[in-house]
Amino acid sequence: MIPNYRDVAKLLDGKKGLVIGIANDQSIAWGCAKAFRGFGADLAITYLNEKTKGYVEPLAQELEAPLLLPLDVLQEGQLEAVFDTIGKTFGQLDFVLHSIAFSPKDALHGRVVDVGKQGFLTTLDVSCWSFIRTAHLAEPLMKNGGALFTMSYYGAQAVVENYNVMGVAKAALEAAVRYMAAELGPKGIRVNAISPGPLATRAASGIPEFDDLLDKAREKAPARSLVSIDDVGMATAFLALDAAKLITGDTIFIDGGYHIID
Repeated sequence: MIPNYRDVAKLLDGKKGLVIGIANDQSIAWGCAKAFRGFGADLAITYLNEKTKGYVEPLAQELEAPLLLPLDVLQEGQLEAVFDTIGKTFGQLDFVLHSIAFSPKDALHGRVVDVGKQGFLTTLDVSCWSFIRTAHLAEPLMKNGGALFTMSYYGAQAVVENYNVMGVAKAALEAAVRYMAAELGPKGIRVNAISPGPLATRAASGIPEFDDLLDKAREKAPARSLVSIDDVGMATAFLALDAAKLITGDTIFIDGGYHIID
């Protein structure tokens, strides 16, 4: 029988998802959340603090999200509280998007060989360990399998000027994806890293000379175009579908082919 894909908007109907990392309407997580919702999923949305809540709350309302929860992964117990609320409200979880990273300015702007211990640990804590902890908490809620996504970048696999210690953290993140995919695969839970090309997001603004990086990507990518948050969102939403149930343990590049060019 030929599959009927005419009702694309309903492919995630009944699915429950958690989106971590929306800061404003330029966030990659926002592009993903729009696509998840467009396919019919119900979403729980997080915001970092009261300052960012004012930007995130209208977006959560646009998504008709039944849950809007505070989450600063550096605050003890907040991640556990998010999953406790999701368990009580949704009773299940089908996918999670982890789209957060952070490095203190002095750690990010300096050489890797000079990074201090606390700056290094904070970078790894937010950018990598929080995804591992997220997977641990999501696992019991993914009773019928599910999908876990995190955001990486090309600087995990090659040296990108000014990316510095964040490249080390993203490399650890991509390794964690592979190990967790192997561990959770027998339960039908797939784990992937999404690696977009450079995007003008708030997080990226902390990288020195980022505009030069954007120009280089636009010039060298085979597609001769920068990606948008909507490009990333639609591709990630596809990976949440049952049709993608055998794609796991990988780093998926969404960068117009930039990563294949020397």
